[in-house]
Amino acid sequence: MVPLIRFADRVRAIADTGIDWIGVRDAPNPLIDELRSFDEIVSWYGSNREEFREAVRTENLGFRFLPALPPDKSKEHAADFFLREVGGCGMAMPRIPCACEPGEFAVVHPFSGSAKKNWPLERFRELAARLSMPVRWCAGPEEELEGAVRFDDLYELAHWLAGARLYIGNDSGITHLAAAVGTPVTVIFGPTDPAVWAPRGERVRIVSGEIGEITVEQVLAQSPAAPQSPAAS
Repeated sequence: MVPLIRFADRVRAIADTGIDWIGVRDAPNPLIDELRSFDEIVSWYGSNREEFREAVRTENLGFRFLPALPPDKSKEHAADFFLREVGGCGMAMPRIPCACEPGEFAVVHPFSGSAKKNWPLERFRELAARLSMPVRWCAGPEEELEGAVRFDDLYELAHWLAGARLYIGNDSGITHLAAAVGTPVTVIFGPTDPAVWAPRGERVRIVSGEIGEITVEQVLAQSPAAPQSPAAS
């Protein structure tokens, strides 16, 4: 996520700081001294790790822990929840400015962080065959998909997504990224609740239901940015 944070003067990943080892083993003194230099540390990390919270209390570090997830059974959108936690109000609308020339292609990302959220790959392939525009498949570094476009840098991925005429994918981080850069998005939701977890934007369309029962026609109907070829007879 570090490449996407453009508003801060300095950003480091948690793994690069050593902070994740506090409470597991003795933290290096320079790290403790650095943390003591802050007036307050607002942290979602460690909210569910009692040994971590106890360790920072023992070191007298100024942590303020916030819940890492919305409450169970809450219908509040996650973005609004996190905004409210830091003192904001209203509707959160994540945006990442990306200046690029619009292209004439669709991006399909058929994966997510959980297999149970994935629409069947063969239906993605059928859908791609029905689009009358070039389709570019997208995958993460460890996702197996021959010929897929892959990026190590998330900001470079964001710029590429911003040039697409349409993005279609599951409930995943890349889908949220596509929505944040303003690309027309069709997102397929199965077991997760779109009222809480759907990407936001005027150009976002949602298809929700039992993941194995959602049809290609349903997804195409929610993809108005994409002209379609006739279904094969």
